[in-house]
Amino acid sequence: MEKREFVASLVCMDDKEDGGGIKEETILSRSPEIAGGCAGMCVDLTLFPLDTIKTRLQSQQGFYQAGGFRGIYAGVPSAAVGSFPNAAAFFVTYECTKSLLGAGGAVAAPHVAPVAHMLAASLGEIVACLIRVPTEVVKQRTQASPSSSTYNVLLATLREEGVRGLYRGYGSTVLREL
Repeated sequence: MEKREFVASLVCMDDKEDGGGIKEETILSRSPEIAGGCAGMCVDLTLFPLDTIKTRLQSQQGFYQAGGFRGIYAGVPSAAVGSFPNAAAFFVTYECTKSLLGAGGAVAAPHVAPVAHMLAASLGEIVACLIRVPTEVVKQRTQASPSSSTYNVLLATLREEGVRGLYRGYGSTVLREL
């Protein structure tokens, strides 16, 4: 019964203006930021252990010195905190840019529609990287030294490198994502 109540809370009932009944529409289909945020969070948290293994394999310390298979979820708070806003920022930017370019914009012609999608996706990635890069920096540093907590890694980065340290690799990340 609890599952039913949860599903029902995600459904929005609107009266049709033509008087022909009730139109049912889910909140997830109406809000790209919610749908994108939920999808991004599911993917990031599901694949997190594989990302930890990859980070440790690439570590200068070597796989076992960096923690091996211990603490496979080290750094997950950073990923969890940044995942939803990162994906939401991408989808909101993408949808807004797409609608601005398509609705009487410079690339409204049908044969130019793929360009509008590429521009919207590129701008979405640039905006999303503003959130993704700091969380990735903290996450990767925590994965490489699982004895430190996410919070301690964040504080150490801010103390030693300032806010710029959180954006280390921003340019290369944006170029990779584009």
